[in-house]
Amino acid sequence: MTDKQFIIPMVRIENHIYLLRSHKVMLSTDLADLYGVEPRVLVQAVKRNIERFPEDFMFQLSKDEFDNLKSQIVTSSWGGLRRAAPYAFTEQGVAMLSGILNSPRAIKVNIEIMRAFVRLRQILASNTELARKLDALEKKYDAQFKIVFDAIRKLMTPPEPKRRPIGFRNEKD
Repeated sequence: MTDKQFIIPMVRIENHIYLLRSHKVMLSTDLADLYGVEPRVLVQAVKRNIERFPEDFMFQLSKDEFDNLKSQIVTSSWGGLRRAAPYAFTEQGVAMLSGILNSPRAIKVNIEIMRAFVRLRQILASNTELARKLDALEKKYDAQFKIVFDAIRKLMTPPEPKRRPIGFRNEKD
């Protein structure tokens, strides 16, 4: 397998990274699916090694957080009753999972997840840097350039869709 061939598409991993309690996290249910194990197996392995997972590496979702997340993510795999809310793993928690899940698939998946977190950090940093540079340029130049910056921002917003008038046209019009 070359570096360009992934066991799981990067976009699939990125779609399972959520922002909860000001942390980018992945849920135990999603991680179990990616690793190809039952969620209860993943949670059991974590509980057997709980000293590796302090609060800033892993936390269990509250009922409100879980309900809110379920309402935002409409997928069939979240249906049915659950005894407990899933666990959320920060990037460090996911990295720590590599120490307790040693199957060849788990190792490959963990590498890809780490790459996804790094890529997400790079994207966020570049967008922040671009916005900062635009703001700095706007402050640096006088009012005559404000028109240019406003025009750039206007070009960046998607156009309104053209709407056809409703009703019949009078042939005299």
